[in-house]
Amino acid sequence: MGRVGVLLLNLGGPERIEDVRPFLFNLFSDPEIIRLPFPWLQKPLAWFISLSRSRRSEANYQLIGGGSPLRRITQEQATALQETLHRCDIDATVYIGMRYWHPFTEEAVARIKRDRLDRLVILPLYPQFSISTSGSSFRLLELLRQQDEGFRHLDYTVVPSWYRRPGYLKTMAELIAQELDRHPNPDQVHVFFSAHGVPVSYVEEAGDPYQREIEDCTRRIMDTLQRPNPYTLAYQSRVGPVEWLKPYTEAAMEDLAARGVRDLLVVPISFVSEHIETLQELDIEFREQAEEAGIENFSRVPALNTHPGFIQDLAELVQESLESPSLTLEEVIHPPRRAKMYPQERWEWGITTMAEVWNGRLAMVGFIALLVEMLSGHGPLHLAGLL
Repeated sequence: MGRVGVLLLNLGGPERIEDVRPFLFNLFSDPEIIRLPFPWLQKPLAWFISLSRSRRSEANYQLIGGGSPLRRITQEQATALQETLHRCDIDATVYIGMRYWHPFTEEAVARIKRDRLDRLVILPLYPQFSISTSGSSFRLLELLRQQDEGFRHLDYTVVPSWYRRPGYLKTMAELIAQELDRHPNPDQVHVFFSAHGVPVSYVEEAGDPYQREIEDCTRRIMDTLQRPNPYTLAYQSRVGPVEWLKPYTEAAMEDLAARGVRDLLVVPISFVSEHIETLQELDIEFREQAEEAGIENFSRVPALNTHPGFIQDLAELVQESLESPSLTLEEVIHPPRRAKMYPQERWEWGITTMAEVWNGRLAMVGFIALLVEMLSGHGPLHLAGLL
């Protein structure tokens, strides 16, 4: 196979408190995170959101030690994967490309070019595909290929999603079973899957398969688990005034408590590493809300991190990808019957779902403009004497 590279793609996270605001700016500058009708608004809006959210985000990161452990854990995953591949006689170097913080995807591509690889496997650390996670990274990589002839001619293949893999499902089921068996009455524990949410418009308007894949993934894990426990799937981490996938995690927990559920085991379904959404949002914020609502025994399944079964499954996935026909970024970004990427390509007029979405977006822009004017003290409303 020659010199093989594996590029692990992930979100990234601020490692220090002073990194939080620039990280948020990078995050919200991505049109796959917040989709606006006017591209020129993207960076001003990202600046405003990063400014307004930075203090709260900094406080949350302080609660988990002052920064995200995502880079460290991802590096540990890369090291473990590389060692496993070497034991399988695959001479591979594993690289890390983060979308919104160091080491950025561009930095990983520079290293890949320097090492003069013969073959590259592009592997997102997102089990399920979404235009806002894997899709955003794939789109950036395709842009980098178009801009760089050396990178463009590298032989590569892409893994779009991998949540159906038996090794992944088995490892998740084992982790859940271990936590269930810690309870005095394990069969009475309600298994609560919490996934990172996306706006409803991504699914209904853009055709994002994320919700379908998440729902399929939870069913497959429960089938693999083979326990009688009831289970629920909900979504966390929503941002902004638009509607996101429901049920929301906090509301679903409160509803279960009202129905008499007292033992809850939370499973972070779309995360393979511990980070802010698991360590702060689930372990602290949602735990407090659940206990206040009446949940007496709140526990959580740990993220996969460097679990040997998970790493072994990734190694087998890399090996299978090298032996299978290549899948290109273009095929993943623009496949038939999958998500249309930003910008939007089709309009519908009248009182349609799309029209309502755009009305909501324009209202959001107007609301943000009002906030900016109130903070700055300058603008058309002040000139008209209305503020």
